[in-house]
Amino acid sequence: VQLQASGGGSVQAGASLRLSCAASGRTLSRLAMGWFRQAPGKEREFVAAINWSGSNTFYADSVKGRFTISKDNAKNTVYLQMNSLKPEDTAVYYCAAERSGYVRSREHDYDDWGQGTQVTVSS
Repeated sequence: VQLQASGGGSVQAGASLRLSCAASGRTLSRLAMGWFRQAPGKEREFVAAINWSGSNTFYADSVKGRFTISKDNAKNTVYLQMNSLKPEDTAVYYCAAERSGYVRSREHDYDDWGQGTQVTVSS
């Protein structure tokens, strides 16, 4: 599956952004999806994941209560709604697909990756 992430940008602290990840080549209805991020000089880290049906989600502690992952299988798109953004959320955000359909938080569990979209939050 090919993944195209979009929606990044530069915002002030406290603002909101919604990232989108459009899939092609395969339906998302049987795939779990995840969002990861990589800040400058740091390793890529897990942000959020959603299972194949959208009924189960999982978040990193650092974003819990502020970020929401959702999935529109009809549009073959997964979203990451990011509210109350902080400067420490600054990173390149990647979406990824996981073929078992279950929520995962480890990079190596994911099979396909998008190209990333930059999110910059200034104080």
